[in-house]
Amino acid sequence: MRKPVILITGANGEMGHGLIEHFSHNDQPSIIAIDLNPLDARLEPHCLACIVGDILDQNLLQRLVSEFEIHAIYHLAALLSTRSEYTPETAHEVNVGGTIHLLKLAAEQARSHGRQVKFIFPSSIAAYGLPNLETKAKAGAVTEDQFTTPHTMYGCNKLYCETLGRYYAKFYRWLAQDRVADILDFRCLRFPGLISAETLPTGGTSDFVPEMIHAAAEGKAYACFVRPDTRIPFMTMPDAIEALRTLAAAEAQSLSRCVYNVTSFSPSAGEVAELVKGHFPRAQITFAPDAQRQAIVDSWPAETDDSAARRDWAFKPRHDLAKAFEEYLVPAIRARYA
Repeated sequence: MRKPVILITGANGEMGHGLIEHFSHNDQPSIIAIDLNPLDARLEPHCLACIVGDILDQNLLQRLVSEFEIHAIYHLAALLSTRSEYTPETAHEVNVGGTIHLLKLAAEQARSHGRQVKFIFPSSIAAYGLPNLETKAKAGAVTEDQFTTPHTMYGCNKLYCETLGRYYAKFYRWLAQDRVADILDFRCLRFPGLISAETLPTGGTSDFVPEMIHAAAEGKAYACFVRPDTRIPFMTMPDAIEALRTLAAAEAQSLSRCVYNVTSFSPSAGEVAELVKGHFPRAQITFAPDAQRQAIVDSWPAETDDSAARRDWAFKPRHDLAKAFEEYLVPAIRARYA
């Protein structure tokens, strides 16, 4: 018999680590972890299989179908925003091609074992695209269905994959005589900028907040690549992992939509700089906006409306801005450079 499993792609990232640790302490099916790099050795014992491979590899996906009975997919693997702008065609191949392969796999698995496959997908604030700063200032907290005209390839990829997920969940093979209705349970979170104390910032478009903190803790000067008045929403990585877990566990009948905003706080870059200086009085922070990156951040909302998530499945982040710094970011990052 094939073994019932949860499949996690991009498992070696921090979000994948958090999900594996959660499932290892709960009565859940076994975990299949896939990543381009070997999984952290301390997590291997919590997985039934750890596969080094590419989600675009059709032979790998066929192996999964033949060996395992997949009941849920957490599709975390993606080519992220900054790199996607340098190689947009590759980004489309990975982010869209990889997702549609896994959606098809999930649908085939559901037809095979006769029950819905749950497909959990992290999307991004990059799915938004506001036309100018005046509109951004007037928009207020933006809902899931407003201003979805992204300015980046990553944003285009994420928005399209949201739509693909909705199609596979509601309309897949619409005209086929042997069609199975509601074959997938697709659930998506549209995340704001994510801030982690555990991993180093990698030059992402929203990384100006963690870059400030790391530079201050390391005793280095930092020139911020956006203006002081730049404002977008953020949340901490632990809250993001908890949001994924909570949405996945929610009863289907309580959900009013497939795609949900989640957010925690929306400080300006200048406000963050002052907060960093409060914790690191010797911090040297200046502002030297990069025109291209600034334009991208300006196209994202200053705030997002996550009232649907709070209403439907009781989303509530642990960290506001003050707690994020005091309880999570500053102690861990300070310890890293001690």
